[in-house]
Amino acid sequence: MSFLSRIGFIETEEQERARLAQAPEGSLNHHLSTLPVTIDEWPKDLLVELPWQQRTDRAHRVVEVPIEFRKDALPEGVDEEPLPRKLHSGSWLCAVVFSNHPDYPVGGFRIDVPDAQIARGRKVDLATVTP
Repeated sequence: MSFLSRIGFIETEEQERARLAQAPEGSLNHHLSTLPVTIDEWPKDLLVELPWQQRTDRAHRVVEVPIEFRKDALPEGVDEEPLPRKLHSGSWLCAVVFSNHPDYPVGGFRIDVPDAQIARGRKVDLATVTP
């Protein structure tokens, strides 16, 4: 646990899980609430395989590279995020570099991915990937 989480400035992983679990069952956020955080570092320029919510009987793989972070907008009339601040409070513009999902083609395709989803992804090390 980070110092900022210990003093209540940023939510803990458990608080984030509880917040995400409040989303409707079947939603991406509800699914993410069941997964542990696996990437603690700033993910810019990493290869990340997204955790895929299984809505079909076919397993999909989508690997992307986070390029640009976009902080969540605050609600109208709110100047500062209330404490504790969200552990993962934004999204990333990402380039798809591998995909077997028909909706996410490779080759210049960009997607917006919630920071909480990337944090629950799997870092891909090209040195260990077999052809």
